[in-house]
Amino acid sequence: MALRSSSNLLLATLFHQHSQSRTFVSILFPKFTSPTCIHESHKDMHLSPSFTKRNLNLTLLLSTFLWGQAVLSPNERHALLLAQELELQRYTDSKEGFTLLTPSSWTKVDKAGATVLFQEANMGSNNIGVVVNPVRLKTLEEFGTPEFVADKLLQAERRKESTKEAQLITVTERSGEGGLQIYEFEYRVDSTRGGIKRIFSAAFVVSKKLYLLNISHSDKPESPLDPHKRMILEQVLHSFDAAA
Repeated sequence: MALRSSSNLLLATLFHQHSQSRTFVSILFPKFTSPTCIHESHKDMHLSPSFTKRNLNLTLLLSTFLWGQAVLSPNERHALLLAQELELQRYTDSKEGFTLLTPSSWTKVDKAGATVLFQEANMGSNNIGVVVNPVRLKTLEEFGTPEFVADKLLQAERRKESTKEAQLITVTERSGEGGLQIYEFEYRVDSTRGGIKRIFSAAFVVSKKLYLLNISHSDKPESPLDPHKRMILEQVLHSFDAAA
């Protein structure tokens, strides 16, 4: 998985294909990062135990009983129950300091250039990846607005030889742990490598490290992304955050 050396100003997605690992590090921070900064060690990572329905119900029950309704807000209770329904589990990398939900049926695999990568069974091109890189900025806002970054993202996609079309769908900004600034993007890419894909991405900066999440899923006309799977991927996207 290699970054194109001739594209210092290009923002590329993390895992469009099984053989690709292009990050948008080079476009966000071309002067501050290099491919050699990418962490490849997975030794200290651990996958938290799966949240089974029983565990989730017990967690919710005990939280409500011991601490009262004020502990879990309506949104938090809804998110917890939704994760249970969608069979999502919590993955936390305590070493790098990030967390997210992942489908319990997806498999964690090792990939050079990826801090962590999960793949759907028998569909390796459908994947969830995170890359962590050191940078010199303290916040994403120092680089630009979500719209500015989205524009750079689409420019990078369209400059790829394999890209036939790239269409931005949504750009949002949300608050994470401790008010952390997180950018989220959704776009659609039609490529000669893998056909049409739906991409969900998120990024934040903590302690001068850039955290990038990229979710890639096939969205071909003959097998479009169905509403249930979309809901799952959106929950994964919105769960990406710094570890408390």
